Amino acid sequence: MSAGEVAAIVAAGFGAGIATASIGVASLVSFPVLVALGVPPVTANASNTVGLVPAGLSGSFGYRRELSLHPRVTATVLGLSGLFAVVGALLLLRLPSSVFESAVPWLILFACSLVATQPLISRRVRSRRGPDHVTGPPRVGAGVGLGTAACGVYGGYFGAGQGVMMIAVLAFGLELPMAVISALRTAAILASNLVATAIFVFAAPLDWTVVLLLGAGSVGGGYVGSIIGRRLPDLVLRALVVASGVTVAALMLRG
Repeated sequence: MSAGEVAAIVAAGFGAGIATASIGVASLVSFPVLVALGVPPVTANASNTVGLVPAGLSGSFGYRRELSLHPRVTATVLGLSGLFAVVGALLLLRLPSSVFESAVPWLILFACSLVATQPLISRRVRSRRGPDHVTGPPRVGAGVGLGTAACGVYGGYFGAGQGVMMIAVLAFGLELPMAVISALRTAAILASNLVATAIFVFAAPLDWTVVLLLGAGSVGGGYVGSIIGRRLPDLVLRALVVASGVTVAALMLRG
C-alpha cells in the first residue's frame, strides 16, 4: 500500500468520523474511498464497520451530557440497535456477494435521498409542535421501537444512511431537542457497529490494515463531529456527502 493510499484511508476515516457524529452518513464518506482503492465491496463494508467503531466511541463520549439526560431512552435505543444489528450482519455474510454488490448503488442512492430530505423532515416535525404543546417524560413507544429495530438491521447489513434514518425515527417519535436526538443516533450507530464487529472479526473477510487506518482517523473525527452536530449547521457537509454518494453510485451502476 502506497503512502498516498494510507493517507487517503486515514483521511476517509477522519471524515467518516465527523459524519458519524454530525449527520450520520459515515459509510458514504469512507466506503467509496475503499472501493476506489480496489478493496472488494464485501471486504470494504465489513472493514469499514469495524474501523469506524472508534468514531462511535469518541462521538458518544462527546455527546455524554446529552446521553445522560434520559437514561431509559438511551438504554432502549442502544439495546434495540445492537440486538437487531445481528440480523443485518448475518444477512451480509449469508447472502451471495453478487447480491450485495448489486444492491450497494441503490442503497447509496436511497441513503443520499434521506440525507437530502432531512431538512424537510425536521421542518415537518417542528410544524407539528404548536406553542401550547405539552410533553411528558420521553419514552420509546412501539413505533420508535420498530423503527429503531429496522435501522439496526440495516446498520448491521450496510449502514450507509443509518444515522439519517435514526434521526427520522427519533425526531418523529420523541419530543426531544435535536442535539439529544443526534446523540442517540450516534450511540445507536456505535451499538450496531460493535455487534457487527463481534461477528465480522470471526466470520467476515476483513482487511486489518484498512481497519487500523480507518480507526486511527475516525477516533478524532468522531469527537469533532459531536462538536459540529451540537453547534454548527450541516448544510455544506450534507451537500458534499450527497454529491459524492450519487457520483459513486452512478459509477458503480455504469460498471
